Amino acid sequence: MEKTADVSKLVSLNKWLYQMGVTNTTGWRWRKKGALKATNIYGRLYISEEAIGDFNRRATAGEFAIASKPGKIFENN
Repeated sequence: MEKTADVSKLVSLNKWLYQMGVTNTTGWRWRKKGALKATNIYGRLYISEEAIGDFNRRATAGEFAIASKPGKIFENN
């Protein structure tokens, strides 16, 4: 018998991104970079509690941190 995912532990990716306060574009970038794993069910993206936990653990550990670069100060020309 084929093992299936427990759908009660899935959250809409759009809903989770909204709760995180980031745009869908940011979510797309995170998925492209491999920082976030989503599940495609009939063309809609969902994220599991396990993937959320993994993302939070990696983020807390500083795995996604990059050095800050000072921005260019606007000049009045």
